[in-house]
Amino acid sequence: MSVNYFERFSLKGKNAIVTGGAGILGSHFCKGLADAGAQVAVVDINIEEATKVAELITVEYNTTAKAFYCDLTSEVSVKQMVQAVLKEFGEINILHNNAAGKSSDLTAFFAPFEDYDLNQWKEIMSTNLDSMFLVAKYVGKVMKEQGKGGSIIQTSSIYGVMGPDNRIYEGSYYLDRQINTPAIYSASKAGVVGLTKYLSTYWAKDGIRVNTITPGGVESGQNDTFKQSYSNRIPLGRMAQPEEMVGALIYLASDAASYVTGQNIIIDGGLSAW
Repeated sequence: MSVNYFERFSLKGKNAIVTGGAGILGSHFCKGLADAGAQVAVVDINIEEATKVAELITVEYNTTAKAFYCDLTSEVSVKQMVQAVLKEFGEINILHNNAAGKSSDLTAFFAPFEDYDLNQWKEIMSTNLDSMFLVAKYVGKVMKEQGKGGSIIQTSSIYGVMGPDNRIYEGSYYLDRQINTPAIYSASKAGVVGLTKYLSTYWAKDGIRVNTITPGGVESGQNDTFKQSYSNRIPLGRMAQPEEMVGALIYLASDAASYVTGQNIIIDGGLSAW
């Protein structure tokens, strides 16, 4: 009996949630899932931008997309969002737990470790990790009740699995601000990988697969000094483009990855292979 291998990558008939769906990577993730055939719930705290992404997807791809507001740090908001998506689409088959927030105080966010403020630490941990817990909790419950399994993919970061080379930040700016990678960012993103591994075994009996995508550095407004310094650390010799993260998501969301769970796909141009 022949097997149509390519067909296993199709997401036709599937409904997907993408948190942070209006973001730099999130909008590409939403488009990729739609291109593979899924109906997409574009979830973001910026409902105006989420609406633009959803409308674009509906026009450009032969599927349905709808924007949903959610404050991922609020359990009430997360619960309402999941109920709204369920009411709109009927069931939830795929969750891309993707959102990560920006600090309300970038000066505090980029402060030296020795001077780091505990409240700033808690704010970022809430946005980057507590939110993952909340969304996985409510969507996983729905998937379990549906009894059809499901796929959950969570976004980490290269600095969740390895320490930053602080030399690359000398003279480096992002949107006109001197930058670094704070410890809280690494700690929160490492927590995403740990949560994935836990949930992959916890929900395995229910047929719910849980995996991580870990992007390396993506071009998104950094100055030339940073781009060159970062690229010099990469075997492929360059930073990533946002669309280069999407293939791994489609794979993990689809039946092509039906025996893949608890894994972390690192998309870093070879950085972690040095």
